[in-house]
Amino acid sequence: MQLPAALTLAQTPQVLIDLQSALAQCARGAPFVVDAAALADFDTSAIALLLEAQRDARRRGLTFAVQNPPAKLRQLAALYGVEELLELQAAAA
Repeated sequence: MQLPAALTLAQTPQVLIDLQSALAQCARGAPFVVDAAALADFDTSAIALLLEAQRDARRRGLTFAVQNPPAKLRQLAALYGVEELLELQAAAA
């Protein structure tokens, strides 16, 4: 699933609904990958949203990964001590 360019508190409720819908369509044991490459305007609610999506994925028996996180998202996750928990994956070189 591709995250939108803007993911602030205003967009979080709809993006969470979209993520939950996408998660519900995945087969148990399947990988669920969130592509964060487009993120340009976001706040700490993006971290909370990703953590909730990860919890939901695990409850459903799915693996969860965030690919292509922008540097600012990595920094924010590190600041809150959740970078490793979210398993942020840099883009392939």
